[in-house]
Amino acid sequence: MARITIDGKICQFSTKQSIHPNNWNVKAGKATGKAAGQLNNLLDDIKASLNQIYHEQQRRDNYVTAEKVKNEFLGHTEHHETLLNLFEKHNNDVKQLIGISKSASTYQKYEVTRKHLASFIQYKYNISDIALKEINLMFITDFEVYLKTIGKCNSNTTAKFMQFFKRIILIARNNSLIIGDPFANYKIRLQRVDRGYLTEEEIKKILKLKLVSERLEHVRDLFIFSCFCGLAYIDVAGLRKEHIRKLFDGNLWIMTKRVKTGTNVNVPLLDIPKMILDKYKDKLPNGKIFPVISNQKLNSYLKEIADLAGIEKNLTFHLARHTFATTIALGNGVSIESVAKILGHSNTKMTQHYARVLDSKIMREMDGISDDLPHKP
Repeated sequence: MARITIDGKICQFSTKQSIHPNNWNVKAGKATGKAAGQLNNLLDDIKASLNQIYHEQQRRDNYVTAEKVKNEFLGHTEHHETLLNLFEKHNNDVKQLIGISKSASTYQKYEVTRKHLASFIQYKYNISDIALKEINLMFITDFEVYLKTIGKCNSNTTAKFMQFFKRIILIARNNSLIIGDPFANYKIRLQRVDRGYLTEEEIKKILKLKLVSERLEHVRDLFIFSCFCGLAYIDVAGLRKEHIRKLFDGNLWIMTKRVKTGTNVNVPLLDIPKMILDKYKDKLPNGKIFPVISNQKLNSYLKEIADLAGIEKNLTFHLARHTFATTIALGNGVSIESVAKILGHSNTKMTQHYARVLDSKIMREMDGISDDLPHKP
């Protein structure tokens, strides 16, 4: 009999070898006598194989048990899909769908999450990958702590990475690679962040700037265009002539789809975005409307514009989307349902974090009811 003991737990199995008890040294665990050599060599081979399996499982898996070592030695183990391997397969699929149903930024977020997981597994367990079936609540919470400490991620960035990680676990469950949900008792918490917006006065400051740099002028035009249309950077960058149409009301509309979600976006053009469109009309090849630079450089240039305009807010391109929702739309009486539709949100709940009640709107509404109220006691 062969006996395996790991962490005090014992598992044993038959080697299918036999010898007369008088020719067996119990203390040494070896056969004696003339015919002992061949049997002892076989037993040594079994012991070496068990040691090799044990060390391999230590390197590969989260934990090792006597039962796991025995099953692998006897050939009873199944191939278990690993976390990073499944993540890589998923990301390769997403990469092929870029420009079809996925954006490059979505692929990038999945890749960064996978790299964080790979670093965590190496840091925590000193292994290169981990079996999906070994993912449990402790693994999940330890990964969260790793992101916030070693990874130096803030709470919302951590929550986003946990969301991407959870989607891979959902894929594993849906494909019967694991049983149960390791995320069942884990709650992903996103903290509400006030991203800010520009007031009408601040928009006017940017509009009135005398910019000598053509580079900054392009950036200003793109930003202001988004302030009056609510389009995200990737959607402005992809605008083409065929997306600008004249509808039943005789007005020009932007009619496109959001790259991020694929939802339809229909936006009536106000005077300022019309003027910006006229400025760039027929100046670019292949139906493009605007000269576009990378989002990173664009945000860097926006900080220059903020300094020139005397605006102390952190000016980013996404701030234009918030400005449209708050100052241009909600601040001028557009319903939250209409704002949600313009922004390409599937429901108003997604629009709530853009919605703010402006002091100017409160004042207008209070003025509107003042005439109906008694003026004297």
